[in-house]
Amino acid sequence: MINSLPAFLFSLLAFVFVLGVLVVVHELGHFLVARMLGVRVITFCIGMGPKLLKFRRGDTEYAIAALPIGGYVKMAGENPDDPQTGANDEFMSRGKWDRFRILVAGPVMNIILSVGLMTVVLAQGAEVPVFENDPVDVFVVTKASPAERGGIQAGDRIIKVGTQGVATWEQFFLTIGGRADRDVPITLLRQGRETVVTVRPEAQTRMQIGDIGVLPNVHPSIRSLEANGPAAKAGFKVNDVVLALNGEPIVFRSQLAAAIRKHPDEPITLKVDRAGTAMDIVVTPRRQGEIGLIGIGIQDPFKLVNPGPLGAVKLSIERNVQFAGLIVQTIGGLLTRETSPKQLMGPVAIAELSGEFAAAGWIALCTFMASLSLNLGLINLLPIPVLDGGHIFIMAVEGLVRRDLSMKMKERLMMAGFLVLMVLMVTVVYNDLARASWFERFMPGSR
Repeated sequence: MINSLPAFLFSLLAFVFVLGVLVVVHELGHFLVARMLGVRVITFCIGMGPKLLKFRRGDTEYAIAALPIGGYVKMAGENPDDPQTGANDEFMSRGKWDRFRILVAGPVMNIILSVGLMTVVLAQGAEVPVFENDPVDVFVVTKASPAERGGIQAGDRIIKVGTQGVATWEQFFLTIGGRADRDVPITLLRQGRETVVTVRPEAQTRMQIGDIGVLPNVHPSIRSLEANGPAAKAGFKVNDVVLALNGEPIVFRSQLAAAIRKHPDEPITLKVDRAGTAMDIVVTPRRQGEIGLIGIGIQDPFKLVNPGPLGAVKLSIERNVQFAGLIVQTIGGLLTRETSPKQLMGPVAIAELSGEFAAAGWIALCTFMASLSLNLGLINLLPIPVLDGGHIFIMAVEGLVRRDLSMKMKERLMMAGFLVLMVLMVTVVYNDLARASWFERFMPGSR
């Protein structure tokens, strides 16, 4: 427990920083537009619960509260049950267009933050898999995988997952990742003819990412050799490309490393490509504990992308549009039961990931924050009362019927929205606990 305390504190601090930035940006959107339109802001608070720090400037109290799980901007006359004087600086006294701009400003600021962060990340240059923009041509179908059971074969080209077209490996992995433990129709091109098979992606990692076991035509290469290690003695060279191990195709670095570990003190045969010439090399991994090692550094095939400032903005917008589509697809999948609710993350999982990405460096952390900010912005636009999108939805309904809804009706809508959010919160907290190893013993059916 003591040994895990520093990691826990690191994750907690990273979580507070990440969520704090996203909340400040969101609430700042509401605040700035309200002030620009002349609406009086009573409170600008970051956090929830008891206020730890506060000061007043003009008509506004600025505060930091104890629980770093949200924030709020309180405007004069914001709610129908607030004291109303009819003054022009009260929220409900303004027209629907002004109220819409104030409400939508928070989510828009989160979307702008996501685009900005991704622009900064992409402007640094990045290594991306060489295959991610290639068509989904299946090179390897792993044994006993959902793809093998579903009848997918090497040489097939996957063109659709469900009703979603997938033109590249990147689109395929993103789309199939949200379909864990669900039967999914896969449309293939096989010898020029379309074929549809059904597979059930298996949940991988603690985040329940769907995988069916198909791999592209790429191979890892040897980046470095340990002096006098088994690989160096066997005759391997730097830049050798590893094609297969004991006759099984090798695609990714992780796959090769896992296969080598399984054979301590056992001869294995690696097929490599050396400057266009294929050759078999036999090597015996030395035992280290329970695993085998041959003394090599391995790298997956990547290409360097350096788009420059303007190119980074363009790529950032494209990626945010792509990820926004995936978020909308995931939300739709939850409603149609195509997406498992087990994939939803709560504060515990976000805190853990915040620590992991922070430890990986500022570029990784910015990428994670961009993803969260986009999620926060889009989710807040959902037409669920209590959220910004819910308030906008109610205004839209009032505009269509050309009269304000009764206070009783609004209270019922708000209560319904609150219940939806509570069910969602219980779900994500349960998911977070279910991913924790210590909680598994309390799970139904565990012993």
